[in-house]
Amino acid sequence: MDRKRHGLPNDDDGNGVDEFGSFDDSDDSNVSRSEEDVSWITWFCSLKGNEFFVEVDEDYIRDDFNLTGLTSQVPYYDYALDLILDVDPATDEILTEEQQEMIESAAEMLYGLIHARYVLTSRGMAAMRDKFCAADFGRCPRVFCYGFPVLPVGQSDIPCTNTVKVYCSKCEDIYYPKSSRHSSLDGAYFGTSFPHLFLQTYQDLVGSEPTQKYVPRIFGFKIHKPEKDRSISDGRDKGIDNQRKADEKDLARRKGAVGKTDETKDGGENSKAAL
Repeated sequence: MDRKRHGLPNDDDGNGVDEFGSFDDSDDSNVSRSEEDVSWITWFCSLKGNEFFVEVDEDYIRDDFNLTGLTSQVPYYDYALDLILDVDPATDEILTEEQQEMIESAAEMLYGLIHARYVLTSRGMAAMRDKFCAADFGRCPRVFCYGFPVLPVGQSDIPCTNTVKVYCSKCEDIYYPKSSRHSSLDGAYFGTSFPHLFLQTYQDLVGSEPTQKYVPRIFGFKIHKPEKDRSISDGRDKGIDNQRKADEKDLARRKGAVGKTDETKDGGENSKAAL
């Protein structure tokens, strides 16, 4: 199947400078590549903005069991799958430019959903581990996490719901990716479970809980809560105490009722014995 895009596009800024301030001095001849040079998967993962993706093994994609349920989620499924696997179409049907664009878009979506499943496998996690150790997903922006590496995570497993976020195991919170070119990635292409299953598998990579917390100060003095916030907090505490006391009274009342019932039963049994 003919593809219009085969090379690496320039950065969105168009000035040849990446997010770290370094210039891309690669030869312009490498920008355009023919279909025979690289596979679609390699080409797709090498695009700027797709650095969070790993290359899914073709054997994994060719196993129909791994693709269960995706047919109904992706339009032009068969065409998209053939494009991902670099398979020539079975028919000589001529596609319009609009259809070609829709198939390319469907292929990106299909690959993303396959990717979300692949990274939960041992081979997928191993590939993501290499990226994590190289901090390819970025570092936690929280000051007291001291640049701890983060992992991509989705807030939903349903496509087109949320963009990808990054999760820090040190402070156990999520953030937007540092680079704006990753802000358009669908969170469903990484899933809600990946970082947590990954850290369960590689427990040596879990960050330790931060020991420092920022304390607001004015001229060196800690800022106390306003009276309004304090009264709300006190009221909440009083409400909790009152509820606890009520629960204790209710428990005591029930115990007393049970004790009286037992005494009544004992008294009835003694009366029968006397008769």
